[in-house]
Amino acid sequence: MVNATSYHPLSGRSVGRLAALSDGVFAIALTLLVLDLAVPVNHAIHGGGPIWQHGALSSEDTAIDVLGDLAPNFLTYLMSFLTLGIFWVAQQTQLEQLDRSDRDFTWIQLVFLLGVTLIPFSTGLLSAYITYRAALVVYWLNLLVLGAVLYTSLRYAERARLVRADVPGEERDAVRRRIKVFQWLYVVAVLLSVFDTYVSIGFLVFVQLMSALGPRIPPFDRF
Repeated sequence: MVNATSYHPLSGRSVGRLAALSDGVFAIALTLLVLDLAVPVNHAIHGGGPIWQHGALSSEDTAIDVLGDLAPNFLTYLMSFLTLGIFWVAQQTQLEQLDRSDRDFTWIQLVFLLGVTLIPFSTGLLSAYITYRAALVVYWLNLLVLGAVLYTSLRYAERARLVRADVPGEERDAVRRRIKVFQWLYVVAVLLSVFDTYVSIGFLVFVQLMSALGPRIPPFDRF
């Protein structure tokens, strides 16, 4: 008599395939970010009027105005590029600690990737309504989902014994501590929007730069 084998224990066990899918999703999300930097159409030139009516000074003023209009887009682009880079490194660090995966862990990671695909949307919303707290809160909720799901996957991997036996406990603690600390820093950033959204975004960019550069500056040298 042949014993029946359940499908679920057989699915989602490849860490390599999960990492490859994640790399592709992150690459697409990073590429989509730059689409928000599209140069606006010069209506003065394309509006049907004679082109010789627009002198050098007028063109220069127009270019300056365009760059000023694009400033929020550049700011949010830089911030979100750093954000995606930070979460990609965090996820790869976590995957490298695994001996194997399973179906539930894979689906947790897919939810994480769902949050990644939403970053271009929340970034576009923020760049379009950069002075609105609601847009900043939506962006922060996107970060909250990414951090919460990444932390959940870490805890699940430990409970399901997916982590390699040779990974020291100190390394696991360091990953958990980093997620918690930066999630609290994101909370501080969104609270600063009570004063001004640009102050909030500036602090968020600073936090992301500290995370990416890893300077020897307390307390960032511990994270």
